[in-house]
Amino acid sequence: MNFDYAQLFSAAIPETVVVITAFLALLVDFIFLRNLPARTRTSLLATVTAVGCLSAIAWMGVSHSTYRLDDAIFVVNPMTQLVKQIILALTIFTAFISVQTNFTRHLGEYFILLLLASAGMMFLVSAENILAIFLALELLSLSLYVLTAFNKQSVFSAEAALKYFLFGGMSAAFTLFGLSLIYGVTGEMNLTAIAAKLAGKTTDPLFYVALVMTVIGFGFKVAAAPFHMWAPDAYQGSPTPVTSFIAAGSKVASFFILAKILFTGFAGAEGDAGWHHYISGWTPVLAILAALSVIIGNLAAISQKSVKRLLAYSAIAHGGYALLGILTADQKGFASLIYYVTTYALTVIGAFGVVAVVENYGGDKLSDFAGLSRRAPILSACMMVFMLSLAGIPPLAGFFGKFYVFTSAIQLGAKSLGLLWLVILAIAMSAVSLYYYLQVLKQIYVVDASDKTTVSVALPTQFVIVALAIAVVVLGCVPNLLVGKILAALSLG
Repeated sequence: MNFDYAQLFSAAIPETVVVITAFLALLVDFIFLRNLPARTRTSLLATVTAVGCLSAIAWMGVSHSTYRLDDAIFVVNPMTQLVKQIILALTIFTAFISVQTNFTRHLGEYFILLLLASAGMMFLVSAENILAIFLALELLSLSLYVLTAFNKQSVFSAEAALKYFLFGGMSAAFTLFGLSLIYGVTGEMNLTAIAAKLAGKTTDPLFYVALVMTVIGFGFKVAAAPFHMWAPDAYQGSPTPVTSFIAAGSKVASFFILAKILFTGFAGAEGDAGWHHYISGWTPVLAILAALSVIIGNLAAISQKSVKRLLAYSAIAHGGYALLGILTADQKGFASLIYYVTTYALTVIGAFGVVAVVENYGGDKLSDFAGLSRRAPILSACMMVFMLSLAGIPPLAGFFGKFYVFTSAIQLGAKSLGLLWLVILAIAMSAVSLYYYLQVLKQIYVVDASDKTTVSVALPTQFVIVALAIAVVVLGCVPNLLVGKILAALSLG
């Protein structure tokens, strides 16, 4: 394997900057910040994180080069760069939401793990080789397992991390077994080469075993039912900023790489999930997962008393909606998927940011949000934007996210009403979701607070939450700001 190391380093500068920033944050904390108050330390380390991430974003903004390492181990094109920029923006938001919380003294270690998880997502996005995909997934997963257990004072954090780790280990086994069978069938690791070798072999029973194993493995990563069992406990037990990062950043990266594997590696093996028109392939499998996710996620969320668990089951349902974008198996569906997961990520980080503030004055139960509108009116208005966006109310970004994936699915099966059954189910379950989102808003705006204390919000956290609320409104009113960039990146890459 011969390649130009200088060119490789140039292509990997964003990842290099993020990794250097991770170790720099740890070094700065050890040498200069140990004796400062916790909130000051967190603010300064969040600033270091933001500077590093913004530097990487700026580099990708001015660098329009494409690169492809031998056997597609590392691929750079406009689409991968756009998704990396989104991931880094989500990392910055998570860093500043962390200022509001006080769950650990080991802040240098916390920020290095946060940035290494981001680097894992970036490498995952650039991988089109099944070995590189698995290695990047493990870098991401190991960082998230430790972050989940980072609140050492909470037994729930340790329990959440253990469940996440056990389910994650099982998921990794399924993923590795599925990908190894793909290699056994084709003798290739490059996704494009795999698709070429699979042509004419999609009737091989071993291929279907590999397909199911791979989908099971990634079904865990995106918390799709019935592989969602870890999500409610992990979301509730993790420190809230970590929960937001799992719900946002890892979903963007995981859905992107799942779509890439299916669109590129399993091209020609789509099958058909149309009503009474089932043809064996990966679309029927995903259609079943999508249906189960929207039903189980929305119905289970109704009975939740913890807002973090409510948002966990909501995340399962939103994973089902996002799968509709993959089911279309075309460029328009892929664009709708990226728009959907990006706007969802921005919304859910903002929602968890509000939860992080409220937790300082009680907990994450619905009753803890009672009367919040009188205690923190700006925060309450932002939470209303986030809840209504998650419910899909126009003109917020969540409405257009669902609109794009639903219309893509309908147009795919326009002649045979192929995926109409799934779209109708998703719309019906989306209507159900409005009930439990309104329950949160009822507590905030209708129920009287037993505690009249004014809620104090750290300035960086409040700024980020307000900025996210504005972004959700703007991307809903002018969706082409993001959709245009996605379509332009797809046309160039």
